[in-house]
Amino acid sequence: MLINIDEPVPESATITSLKEAKKVAEELGLPIVIRPAYTLGGTGGGIANTRQELNKIVTTGLAASPIHQVLLEESVVGWKEIEYEVMRDAADNCITVCNMENIDPMGVHTGDSIVVAPSQTLTNKEYQMLRTASLKIIRALGVEGGCNIQFALDPSSSNYYVIEVNPRVSRSSALASKATGYPIARVAAKIAVGKRLDQIPNEVTGKTMASFEPALDYVVVKIPRWPFDKFASGDRIIGTQMKATGEVMAIDRCFEAALQKAVRSLEFGKRSLLWEDPKWKLDRDVSSYPLEPNDLRLWGIMAALRREITTEEIAEGTKIDLWFMAKFQNIVDMEKKLLSQPLMPELLWQAKRLGFSDEQIGTLADRLPEQVRQLRYSWNIQPVYKMVDTCAAEFDAATPYFYSAYEQKNEAEPIKGNKAVVIGSGPIRIAQGIEFDYCSVHSALALQKAGFKSIMVNSNPETVSTDFDTSDRLYFEALDEESLRDIIENENGAESNTPTPSIVQFGGQTAVNLAEPLFHSGMPILGSSVEAIDLAEDRHRFENFLAQLDIPQAPGAGVTSIDEAFNIARLIGYPVLVRPSYVLGGRAMEIVHDDSELVRYMKLAIDLDTGHPVLIDKYLEGKEVEIDAVGDGEAVFIPGIMEHIERAGVHSGDSMAVYPGINLSQQEIETIVDYSVRIGLNLKVKGLMNIQFVIVPNTGGSAVYVLEVNPRASRTIPFISKVTGVPMVDVATKVMLGNSLKEQGYNTGLLPSKKLIAIKTPVFSMSKLVGVDTYLGPEMKSTGEVMGIDYTFDAALAKALLAAGLMLPAKGAILFSIADRDKAEALPIIRKFFKADYRLYATEGTSEMIRAAGLTVKMISKKLSEGHPNIVDIIRDGTIDGVLNTITGGRTSLRDGFQIRRAAAEKRIPCFTSLDTAKAAAEAVANSSQTYSAQPLPDYREKEPD
Repeated sequence: MLINIDEPVPESATITSLKEAKKVAEELGLPIVIRPAYTLGGTGGGIANTRQELNKIVTTGLAASPIHQVLLEESVVGWKEIEYEVMRDAADNCITVCNMENIDPMGVHTGDSIVVAPSQTLTNKEYQMLRTASLKIIRALGVEGGCNIQFALDPSSSNYYVIEVNPRVSRSSALASKATGYPIARVAAKIAVGKRLDQIPNEVTGKTMASFEPALDYVVVKIPRWPFDKFASGDRIIGTQMKATGEVMAIDRCFEAALQKAVRSLEFGKRSLLWEDPKWKLDRDVSSYPLEPNDLRLWGIMAALRREITTEEIAEGTKIDLWFMAKFQNIVDMEKKLLSQPLMPELLWQAKRLGFSDEQIGTLADRLPEQVRQLRYSWNIQPVYKMVDTCAAEFDAATPYFYSAYEQKNEAEPIKGNKAVVIGSGPIRIAQGIEFDYCSVHSALALQKAGFKSIMVNSNPETVSTDFDTSDRLYFEALDEESLRDIIENENGAESNTPTPSIVQFGGQTAVNLAEPLFHSGMPILGSSVEAIDLAEDRHRFENFLAQLDIPQAPGAGVTSIDEAFNIARLIGYPVLVRPSYVLGGRAMEIVHDDSELVRYMKLAIDLDTGHPVLIDKYLEGKEVEIDAVGDGEAVFIPGIMEHIERAGVHSGDSMAVYPGINLSQQEIETIVDYSVRIGLNLKVKGLMNIQFVIVPNTGGSAVYVLEVNPRASRTIPFISKVTGVPMVDVATKVMLGNSLKEQGYNTGLLPSKKLIAIKTPVFSMSKLVGVDTYLGPEMKSTGEVMGIDYTFDAALAKALLAAGLMLPAKGAILFSIADRDKAEALPIIRKFFKADYRLYATEGTSEMIRAAGLTVKMISKKLSEGHPNIVDIIRDGTIDGVLNTITGGRTSLRDGFQIRRAAAEKRIPCFTSLDTAKAAAEAVANSSQTYSAQPLPDYREKEPD
């Protein structure tokens, strides 16, 4: 189609086999780009520079494509990548909503690129040329609605290729919507029901129609949020397969300020552009800096510029446009001024205009951040707030959507009347996902229903919370102390005697970590007090708190040094659990088995620099259970108890959770409720609380221990709200505003269980993260979750496994590599697969055990250097449909099974590292003839099963 309308495309061919791929590669030559069909985020794709890479990427790509089809394409690596977001209606009216430029050149997936809007380096001729091509393409396709078109532009000749067309709302559409204020999805929906662009009002201005093309009088920068702080062993090189889990967006009046604000928004260990990796060899050799495409390239460029490496040298190696290099140099030049010149009003004003935070200025000018803030106020250097209006101020906008800038006129006058600030959760990353945006949005809606104006602060363009109509006012800003204090002071106004309160419970760890600095700045917090938050988050204080309530917890203690950790570990005995305070998703949390491991993991925990003790606990292996509750200081209401399928030791975010707990005794339930109520009342929780327990068998039955308490929304709030019908966020928000649980119709204790079974199952993205081990442990690795709901456990389990991509076929083959200590427990699971007519494969030791049990098994060597076929061969060639690989603990066994787990991840077949998960999967296979129902969610809660 593109060729027919005279639009240039790279030489390419579609293939369905490796043999065809080799033939095409001979014709097109290497390097060559590999794009699997019908995948998102470039899944399974890559750039092949050698024959070996071609074979590997094509094989992976064919496996990733649901139709087993791959496009092989001529490489244009190093060209500029430009995107246009266009709209068309049934009357053939077309507009360009936004054009965006990737700072990273072609060769890096747009989801992994730093992106700027509008484009900054195109000539007017180039801009108009690509705009014309975009409108021609959307018309030729006949798309009614939104369409994203990606171009590769040769910087030396202005020749271009059309790289990709997405005739749908895409990741870039969300960015374009938030960058311009133009609601692409909303307008596309209205076009779908027959409206023309000139019939759809622009909700932002309230005066223009959707046919009016947006105009921007500011600069927007998007930076991806990668998961390598979680996965230090992962391959940090970025290419055509997306690795980022989320992104941040920042708006300001110049590129430098927007870039620095976006870096602050990443929440990456308080890392500003001043950060440099101590491991880098920093000298005049440009090749010593990490300038290849990777997640640290921006910081590598800044480090190189500080050492007088020229912008031309860096641009030559990175192919990043010199315009951007000049802007990076501006930032470095200001750093040098702050280091060498006295901090006077004009210099401070210039630094703030370039996006330097108070903390950065303090570091460079040898002052504390608070001292810089006080200087700003004494010199009247304060941010003002500008409106995102889609029309560059040509018309008055009706929707309050703001960003900060260091200019003169403030367009965000304080809202009058009752109001509260909801602090969002920032970029989506492992352990802090869309669940917290759900909570933030529902809190904003609850405030509005209660007669309060809701003010949302967030930095994530992918979320509903940053839709212009979710709250009464939106500030698109970094979620750090400086930004929040500035925003709240703006809302307080000069004449108000009533400070604007903030809600920190719904934004995950990001918002909770802001509670203390906001409180100490005299800014009120709605809900649980800062004291309650600190008591639960500080592992050492929490230990004393539970001891006073006579509620059992794992033996252990808070430590601040490696020597103290040694003493505690030897006292309570290995294995122990290392747990830092004030972190989310089990960050740097690990089960350790000896002194050498303890040293390594204590260093990681101390490096997080939370300013709080690290807890060393005795590791208790038992059944893990959790609850979400609402407290009002007088009562604690629990809508349900969730039982984990995986035993303790697997992070709750990576566990399958079952509502209601189906294997709990009445005594265990009563104990859990009793502990929860007492903890909630004594913590004086006002709002949400999550508690995790472990139930350990003993001679008299079982003992319930508390693992941790989080006085905030947890990632299970959307799950428990949906399955019980209790609007947890709505109830909690009303509690914060002064409505008691009793007034809302809820009492202390546990809500009777619904006659349904719901199972929450994690979803992983391991196939994209090369070098990352997939085994499950205390540190969270999943990137999302799904839910299966029905009237029976088997039916709900089948739905959950199907949705998560963990369902095994009714008949097939499975590979076992079981640790010695797990062999006896694994045998019933293996028998289940055997009875289901599964072909059994196993490594040396495991196959001996299976044969001794009288089952037929084929032994496969796990020693990759000793002939073929080996374990990796039978995974890659499709012989098996799933893997069960358990580990004994310790680094050696992890390394032994790594190749098995990575091969399974890259082949996209289920790989179970927990016997409990494998047992559930085996039951699903055994019950593969199980039928399940399909009906609206409320029907499961309200109707009796047939």
